[in-house]
Amino acid sequence: MDFFIRQAHAQGSGVSTGGSILPTILMIAVFFVFMYFMIIRPQMKRQKEHRKLMESLDKGSEIVTAGGVAGRIRQVGDHFLLVEIAKDVEVRVQKSSVTSVVPKGTLESL
Repeated sequence: MDFFIRQAHAQGSGVSTGGSILPTILMIAVFFVFMYFMIIRPQMKRQKEHRKLMESLDKGSEIVTAGGVAGRIRQVGDHFLLVEIAKDVEVRVQKSSVTSVVPKGTLESL
């Protein structure tokens, strides 16, 4: 009877013998590779494109801001732009709020 008790106790202990951790490590590695290609890499690409856009801003460029304001750049500073949105109406906006540069002449067609 003592034999059966010891055997039942050993089976219920939950100790795994001879199992490999390699599939678990492989699954975690695949998960991180998936996260890199689906989230991190596209975000880095967007940041690089936005940085390139910020560097290309110059006087006379026609832009659209994140708030939907369209205008022509009159003055470029380190962190801010002076944008003419109508005749004799100028606003100061942050450079980082610019979402796109539109082709010249687009503002007249709006």
